[in-house]
Amino acid sequence: MELFWRERRKGERLILVTGPGQEEEVGGVRETKTGYDAFAKTFGYEPGRAEKDITSMNEAKSFVESFRPWELFTDIEGLEPEPTSRHEA
Repeated sequence: MELFWRERRKGERLILVTGPGQEEEVGGVRETKTGYDAFAKTFGYEPGRAEKDITSMNEAKSFVESFRPWELFTDIEGLEPEPTSRHEA
């Protein structure tokens, strides 16, 4: 099982890999003209899991990670995102 940030054209996506060819996007950050928008995936409607105009990429990623959205898909304890981002494949 892997959990990592993948760089995209205008931001990064938090990816959970649960098996060969099985990826789930569990969060993301997008750069905008006024800062960064961030979201943590959820089932249902929870507007508090998204925020706009965050000042830095690191702060936006911390916002997403604080919800631990990967726990919607796995119960593995101690799973944390890799410290460095990967480039889009």
